[in-house]
Amino acid sequence: MGIHDCKLIDLPKIQDCRGNLTFIEANRHIPFEIKRVYYLYDVPGGAERAGHAHQELQQFLIAMSGSFDILLDDGKEKQKYHLNRSYYGLYICPMIWREIDNFSSGSVCMVLASTYYDETDYYRHYQDFLQALN
Repeated sequence: MGIHDCKLIDLPKIQDCRGNLTFIEANRHIPFEIKRVYYLYDVPGGAERAGHAHQELQQFLIAMSGSFDILLDDGKEKQKYHLNRSYYGLYICPMIWREIDNFSSGSVCMVLASTYYDETDYYRHYQDFLQALN
């Protein structure tokens, strides 16, 4: 897998004068079963999040409010995404380094994850990640 396996995915958007509705179904809109949901919020200005890769975990990130940038790196190529709408998100496959920054005030990043939390699945240091790729 590589950076080209990561992609923006549009989600269903049902428009109504009373407000819009978007939903996500596992293995239909995103390519995995959801085992965990968490969200990042109240990120101080100038702070960065992530700075790691996963061996097996797949993720889907959505800007529920506000905006932020995600830099993906597969050890050969880098790609930057700007998320700022709640009706699409970014699918990230395993073995992709990710960094999240440029959080706007009041932003909320929701993450859908394919596995339960497991510290052994993480590459916390970029050099370890690069070594694992080779």
